[in-house]
Amino acid sequence: MLVINVKEEESIDRALKRYKRKVQSTKLIKELRKRQHFTKPSVARRQEVLNAVYREKYFADK
Repeated sequence: MLVINVKEEESIDRALKRYKRKVQSTKLIKELRKRQHFTKPSVARRQEVLNAVYREKYFADK
């Protein structure tokens, strides 16, 4: 759980900006989206291999 202490004379907009930055740096949203559905380890590994092949092919031309 993220805690943001709002200082005196600090606007709510500034505190919200700090909160958003902290959420982004902890990669919380990415983790929540990943947990919405289960991916079998074999499928995840297969996707990693396919992505690596694609990257090799795409960046080899440049």
